[in-house]
Amino acid sequence: MTLIQTILAFLVALGSLVIIHELGHYSVARLCGVKVLRFSVGMGKVIYSRKVGPDQTEWAISLLPLGGYVKMLDQREQPDIKLSPEELKREFTHQSVWRRIAIVAAGPIANFLLAIAIFAGLYMYGVPEPAAKLRAPAEQSVAYQAGVRGGEMVTAINGAAINSWADVRWKLVQLSVEKSSAKLDLQRANDGPSGGSRITTVTIPASALGTDDLEGDFMGKLGLALARSKTVLGQVDAAGAGQQAGLKTGDTVVAVNGTPVADGDAFVKLVQASPETPLQVAVLRAGQELVLVVTPAKIVREGRSIGQIKVEIASGVEMVTLQAGPIKALSQGVVRTWDSSILQLKMLGKVITGEASIKNISGPITIADYAGQTARIGLITYLGFIAAISIGLGVMNLLPIPVLDGGLLLYYSLEVFTGRPVSERVGQLGQRLGIGLLMTLMMVAVFNDIARLIS
Repeated sequence: MTLIQTILAFLVALGSLVIIHELGHYSVARLCGVKVLRFSVGMGKVIYSRKVGPDQTEWAISLLPLGGYVKMLDQREQPDIKLSPEELKREFTHQSVWRRIAIVAAGPIANFLLAIAIFAGLYMYGVPEPAAKLRAPAEQSVAYQAGVRGGEMVTAINGAAINSWADVRWKLVQLSVEKSSAKLDLQRANDGPSGGSRITTVTIPASALGTDDLEGDFMGKLGLALARSKTVLGQVDAAGAGQQAGLKTGDTVVAVNGTPVADGDAFVKLVQASPETPLQVAVLRAGQELVLVVTPAKIVREGRSIGQIKVEIASGVEMVTLQAGPIKALSQGVVRTWDSSILQLKMLGKVITGEASIKNISGPITIADYAGQTARIGLITYLGFIAAISIGLGVMNLLPIPVLDGGLLLYYSLEVFTGRPVSERVGQLGQRLGIGLLMTLMMVAVFNDIARLIS
């Protein structure tokens, strides 16, 4: 069932983005008076089509679900057919270079506009996000060495305001690509009876912000993780070691063997690491502290022995809702789309120059996996994913690679400067090189996808 959901989520996301992209080309072509022969979702053999409108434009679904295209009246594809003067006016190559540029650029622009619209809509509706509250890091981690101790709220990074955990990750990814250090402003609670809070600043050096694998557990490698709620016990299984030791629903675990327990995740790890080993578990029950001896049962999972007490751990994170009015939401959507586009271009540049690992290139398998995951989380997360992929599609299509929109825009830009179109021979050579480059990128992306699945 999960596989089916993943495939459907991927097809819906990809299909909607292809349609928006091709509608951009189609709409501007029609505005420029160019005759559109076919609008296809998918590539290869047409499996369904219907002709509509005065031009009898063929709206088609093709066999291969990756991509799509808009076929316009183009004399280069049928050099032996003579067109009437009226048809020549509507033929693509007879349009001015500026009209051709507008038609080709309209596809990527449509993807950017879609991303802006989605982000703006989400910000107006209200997006629930984990608060930027930090968990206590391991002592050997970069975060601990920088001064993070846990429980702090990140309020700014390098002067930029932070409103959620997503902002923290986004800003650190940007600084990683730029090879800049990160200064985190942390709001800490004051010690002592006076209460209140204070702001302190810690610095994570640029050398720690590597770009080797930003798709992986980038934050975890730095020692940065979300603070979790206290370890409150949920349902206690009657046949488990927890019930036999006297644990009850509603107990709050405060320490194990005299060592304070930060949260539910930490307690689970302690239990799993202690099969058939007695643990002194201190819990709060009705305002009183009790110490119970819990001996986790031993079970074998994936070839290794772990402890189990059959107790549900109610663990969560502090949440905030990011919401704005129409104007501010639209502004945030524009900024988010712009920043994402620039970041992707910078990352791609670093991959090309060898400053970043090619492991950061993802392909259709990873995209499909993320589509399924975000769809299962909820509509808001899924829409955010579609916006992010729409930006990626827009950026990719603007790359100056022949056979992509960016390659055509490069040819037309040369035509603007030289006053004459690129020769057919150069165009054919560029097309072969472009196809070869795209195939190479696709093989690298699929290899990375498979490697991620295996690991």
